[in-house]
Amino acid sequence: MTELHDGALELGLIGNCRVAALVNPLGRLVWWCYPNFDGDPAFSRLLAGDEEKGFADVLLDGLASHTSEYQRNTAIITTILRNGDGAAVRITDFAPRFLQYGRMFRPAQLCRLIEPLEGLPKVTLRVRPTHGYGKPRRAVAGSSHIRYLDGDEPIRLTTDAPLSYVLNETRFALRHPVSMMIGMDEPLDNAPGEVVREFLKRTQGHWHDWVRGLAISFEWQQVVIRSAITLKLCNFEETGAIIAAATTSIPEAPGSQRNWDYRYCWLRDAYFVILALNRLGATRTMEGYIDFITTVASGDAALKPLYGIIPDIDLGERVEPDLAGFLHHAPVRVGNQAVEQNQHDVFGSVVLAVLQSFVDDRLPTPSSDGMLQLLESLAAKAAHAAFEPDAGIWEYRGRQRIHTHSALLCWVACDRVGRLCGRLGRTSAARDWMTRAAGLRERILREAWSERKQCFTGSFGIDDLDASVLLMNELGIIDADDPRFIATVECIGRELNVNGHLLRYAAPDDFGVPETAFLVVKFWYLDALAAIGRRDEARTLFEDLIAARNRYGLLSEDLHPHTGELWGNIPQTYSMAGLINSAMRLSIGWEEGLCRASW
Repeated sequence: MTELHDGALELGLIGNCRVAALVNPLGRLVWWCYPNFDGDPAFSRLLAGDEEKGFADVLLDGLASHTSEYQRNTAIITTILRNGDGAAVRITDFAPRFLQYGRMFRPAQLCRLIEPLEGLPKVTLRVRPTHGYGKPRRAVAGSSHIRYLDGDEPIRLTTDAPLSYVLNETRFALRHPVSMMIGMDEPLDNAPGEVVREFLKRTQGHWHDWVRGLAISFEWQQVVIRSAITLKLCNFEETGAIIAAATTSIPEAPGSQRNWDYRYCWLRDAYFVILALNRLGATRTMEGYIDFITTVASGDAALKPLYGIIPDIDLGERVEPDLAGFLHHAPVRVGNQAVEQNQHDVFGSVVLAVLQSFVDDRLPTPSSDGMLQLLESLAAKAAHAAFEPDAGIWEYRGRQRIHTHSALLCWVACDRVGRLCGRLGRTSAARDWMTRAAGLRERILREAWSERKQCFTGSFGIDDLDASVLLMNELGIIDADDPRFIATVECIGRELNVNGHLLRYAAPDDFGVPETAFLVVKFWYLDALAAIGRRDEARTLFEDLIAARNRYGLLSEDLHPHTGELWGNIPQTYSMAGLINSAMRLSIGWEEGLCRASW
């Protein structure tokens, strides 16, 4: 039973903003970290190679075909399995999420509803959780439940299926619906069937209400809605953090060793995520994310590039030996060495995120003078660090350079703080900050420019191209009609293009020459194309990216430019936010759309 289908990473995400799990097209739960996003994977089959461990599934005798999809406008996945004798079974997977007693109910729990749909299906129910990144758990049966021991916390399965059938993986005739709840080691206060059906109804209602409140583009509505739900599922609501992806160690390319743990919050994602949430009108999630970023920025003398969903947890990188890796592509890494790096773009990333709390009148609590003092301290650090070598946005492990993107974000920090001071009537401070910003801008535009390449490059004094310079207009350091920016967009579109897809950079790094295209930079590229007047071309490229999504509407981090396969951790927040932001930019307006006869 493969986790790849038709050459693509075919996985759907369910969750409730505390836990998240991945489901494959056969209804197998292949990844679930417990009790939080960054916890020990109770379902680790995704990274187990050929070992049949770390999953929950339903085997239908004589399986002949299957379908799997999200229920419309929800985070609930329905899978239908059929055999050649006319029997069919329906599996509904979700994590409970709804308002209860005046607060959001989001337990560390997954629910499965397994129903006979046609004929008399014969099924086998298998539940094989792991602990310690790949070690099997021991199962002990209770009166109406099974407890899976070992690890830091027991996991309880409560079900109305015969426990002996589950424990012994015995095939049986499914004549009645079966409910399963797996997660917290707590008893239910009602029969499992009643609880799961009630939770399903209320979770459906919650997602329908949440989607109803979104602001979306006229075109590509379902693309934006699915991206918005996915972005929300990556939000650890308790602290406000938004993780980069739900997985670890799915490699950027086969055999590349580029296997990273993305279950954490990167500050560099903040601008794009805040922008997407702002455009969606998801202000509560946006405000929670701003609160999280403010917490980490005010609590650390030296900002780190990334933080855990609980900011002070240890993110030191290690390799786990009991998992063979995705399709045997080891290693499986936990933690991320990037936490030890200097990345100077963090200052501008925080300023851009927190700035929203000063200028968005929808937010109930305006930012205070204390917040402004925090931003000014970050801008001062940015001005000092702007032209110091660092690891850069792509987190090079073996080199330090003066990276254009890092310098750009340091300029952003000074520029935005200067503008904010002006808005707040602090004229003298505004003048000082804008003077500093002007000095940074002049040097960046001079030293990042390559006369030989006739474009802006990734590092000062080095001609290697880097797609991150496509953000120079987006972030305001140069106008879209400036010949230097137009030349840069054209050069990157020409020289980093591989079979219609875009690399981050083409020069060798710590692991050799990059093989796969980085999906978010294609969003940056098409946004830059639209800015310089090539809107129709940008729309065509956007349609290409929509077509690259898997069957569930999700994007991972990377795409192989020759095979079209998705690679890298999934779902990637960068990529999903890119879908939202580009759709909002490129879509015709609602007034125009409603007046067109063609729809």
